[in-house]
Amino acid sequence: MGDYNYGQFSADQYDLLNFAGPKPGEKCPDGEVEALDGSRHRLLDFQGDFLVLEMGSATCPLFQGRRPAMRDLDWNYSEVDFAVLYVREAHPGRTIGAHASQDDKRKQAQALRDRDAEHRRILLDDFDGKLHAALGGFPNSVFIINRNGCVVFFSDWNDPKAVGVALARLRRGEALDIRSYFKPVPPSVSLRVLKAAGPGALWDFLSSLPALVWKNLIVRNYRQIIGKPVALDGNTAC
Repeated sequence: MGDYNYGQFSADQYDLLNFAGPKPGEKCPDGEVEALDGSRHRLLDFQGDFLVLEMGSATCPLFQGRRPAMRDLDWNYSEVDFAVLYVREAHPGRTIGAHASQDDKRKQAQALRDRDAEHRRILLDDFDGKLHAALGGFPNSVFIINRNGCVVFFSDWNDPKAVGVALARLRRGEALDIRSYFKPVPPSVSLRVLKAAGPGALWDFLSSLPALVWKNLIVRNYRQIIGKPVALDGNTAC
């Protein structure tokens, strides 16, 4: 992997075949995070029955395309806390470029709230993304964390449908043996997000597209098909 706040996207920036973050049944990494109001607290100091934590940035088409579905889940599960950890720009361009400072990162997170109307809590870790790295470092992974600080569900690429199934089962006290598949967003979403990022973002994305399709859509989904999900419940201790 290259510099954390890379200025040019390449699939080589990520080890897409080996997710290094916490798996179901493992302790979620904790750390200090900053809210957009300037307050600071620990990631695992949440109030709901569970925390649904999604990685995201303004220049990530997958994150932007999943936001409406995640908004609906937030509305339907008032007993659950939802948050976005704002990470490095997935596809920086000349308009929305790589973060040059923590203040720059904060401004982009604020723009996600104000310009894109993101109503979930938006959190920041440090400029070098140490907490993000501990969570696997992927641009749009998602975790469901229980009050014990344990990961009870995760997907290296967010699949809102699978998240919704997991939350429904948690509400009913059922086990979570759920497969989560990588699903691309419509091309119109990718074009809109990459165009907003500015010149360079679309070309960098297209240059890596064959590798992304092979590693995510084919290899990763095949592993999901042949793998056996870990069956946990909401009270899992780790």
